Amino acid sequence: MPDGLKIQDTVVGTGKVADTGMSVVVHYTGWLTDGTKFDSSVDRGQPFTFSLGAGQVIRGWDEGVKGMHVGGKRKLTVPPELGYGSRGAPGAIPPNSTLVFDVELLGVN
Repeated sequence: MPDGLKIQDTVVGTGKVADTGMSVVVHYTGWLTDGTKFDSSVDRGQPFTFSLGAGQVIRGWDEGVKGMHVGGKRKLTVPPELGYGSRGAPGAIPPNSTLVFDVELLGVN
């Protein structure tokens, strides 16, 4: 992808396709490139829901989840400019961090 986002389908789903404007339900785990896990809905046992393309999440997610099929899993490698940028996320993500997410699409509405 021209903006530096890397998308790798690890499982291609067979359900409905996630598109802009839909409410999507995902399970995810996020790591820094050094392997430090900083967040996981899987560990909490609570899926995360957001409106795709509405800017409720980092741009790397809005771009990287679009086009997934329900039941699919993707590895997203998100450069800082599509993640938390120069500000990072205090206590969790240092400034200018590339992030790696495993995302599973559980449902769309």
